Parts: sequence; C-alpha cells; structure tokens
Amino acid sequence: MRTYLVVIDETDEARLALRFASRRAAKTGGAVHILALVPEADFVAWGGVQATMEAEAHEKAEELVRTAAGSIFEELGLQPSITIRKGEGVDVVREMLDEHPEIAALVLGAAAQGTPGPLVAHFTGTNAGSLHCPVMVIPGSLSETALDELS
Repeated sequence: MRTYLVVIDETDEARLALRFASRRAAKTGGAVHILALVPEADFVAWGGVQATMEAEAHEKAEELVRTAAGSIFEELGLQPSITIRKGEGVDVVREMLDEHPEIAALVLGAAAQGTPGPLVAHFTGTNAGSLHCPVMVIPGSLSETALDELS
C-alpha cells in the first residue's frame, strides 16, 4: 500500500501538505502516516521543570495529531497512522523513512514566504538523492481550491 508520510506542526503549510497527502491517498487507495515532532527541551538545571516542559510539548503534539486525524477521517474516511517523536526534525524523519519501507513519498509543506523551512531545505537540497522515496513539496501559497484540483 502506498503510504504518504506527512510531518505536521501548527503552520498553514503543514495543514496543506496533510490535505494534499490525504486526498492523494484516498484517490489511490493509499494511506497517510502523520509525524509530529517534539523538540528536545534545552537543558534546564532543575530536572522537574525540564520534564514538565517536555510533557507539555508532547501533550500539544498529541492534540495536534488527534485534531488532524479527526479531520481526515471526517472528510475522507481515512484513518491515518500517527507517530509522535522527540528529537531533531531531520534525524527523526530519516529514522521514520528507514523504519518504514512502505512509505512511498515524504510530503512537506513549504512556507509561503521566506525560507521554505528546515525540513524542506534539507530534503530537497544536497541530500535529496539519498532517499528511498520522492519528496513532494506543497507550496504554502496554494489555496485549498487549487490544492484540491491538483490532488
């Protein structure tokens, strides 16, 4: 089964990337795997404070993926797989791709203005040829109507 891996956060471009991947999966009989990243907290001298910060970041990521998964299920009837991982984005995405050979495409959203984002820059730059799957970059400037026409 063709699986689209989408890295999401709270940005509009991530929401568009998820919409694109979900619509493609629905039309092709594929699946969607949502990855939410939890950044590692900077070291705090008091361990309890750091643990609280990390727990709050994890809860925020859980809420984000729950909402996203619910939207996909409501609109398209797809039940996406969900992974929440702590770590540096590029490393976590590479681990996911290595662990899941069924992933047929990495779908990332690019910011509508300015730099496209660290994951887009990394996976479409000098490292693009080292992946086992294509990278689909969804421009953050697309309207939902234009996106729906493309997907």
